[in-house]
Amino acid sequence: MDTELLTCGYSFHMEPFNVSTKSGLNSYLFRLQTEGTCEILADGQMIRIEAGHLLLYKPGDPYELRIEHDKEHPGSKIASGDYYLFCKGAWIDAWWKRSLKQSCTRIDLDARLISLWRQLILEKRRMEEENRELSGYLLQALCLYVERAATETVSLQGRPFTGTRMKRFIEAHATATFKVDDVADHVGLSVSRAVHLFKECFGKTMIQYALEVRLSSAVERMHDSSMSLEQIALSCGFGSYPYFHRAFKHRFGISPKLYRQKDSQN
Repeated sequence: MDTELLTCGYSFHMEPFNVSTKSGLNSYLFRLQTEGTCEILADGQMIRIEAGHLLLYKPGDPYELRIEHDKEHPGSKIASGDYYLFCKGAWIDAWWKRSLKQSCTRIDLDARLISLWRQLILEKRRMEEENRELSGYLLQALCLYVERAATETVSLQGRPFTGTRMKRFIEAHATATFKVDDVADHVGLSVSRAVHLFKECFGKTMIQYALEVRLSSAVERMHDSSMSLEQIALSCGFGSYPYFHRAFKHRFGISPKLYRQKDSQN
């Protein structure tokens, strides 16, 4: 395996904590802030880090972390949590070099990313029973996942980060029952502000985007499953088959039944 997971874990600090490696790191370091705040050295300066900030460091980069009481509120409690991992290997070297890696980006705290990080932690805890091949593939998956998350954030070209968070929430919940209110609550906005911001960012309403996701999911299930069209309609978030039929025909120009028949002949 061309990757090696050196250490991986979750840390939570309730007391002041400082660490410094100004001479440079010996390996790659990934750090994802999940709770609270801290200060970290990035691009030559100390910056404030909040939940959702992803830090990526390569070997040789100086590293400094400070977790302290808020200077404006000396009596405030410290509560700073983060996932971290140190790794190395030829695959990681190649992955790092193939595209520009921002030292600090803001990403959504996606439950799937957190789950992948936790799987790595659990595998590493096995000590002598650790399956290094499995750890290697999980690490590669994590690299690709954080790369996509960071790239999506950068590619917004000025669109608010909140817009992407709403988009990802809809993608994750479109095939279930959800309301516009749920999307607004997820990003901490009023419904009217969330609706306006989403339309401004993506040129379509949340409902229109949710319909696109549902239809895409339906096509995938028509290709890859033996489910009936009625079952597909319900499993993809359509309240009834007639509604699914109308939406599908409007989008693709033919009925779901005819679409599936033509697909099976190809």
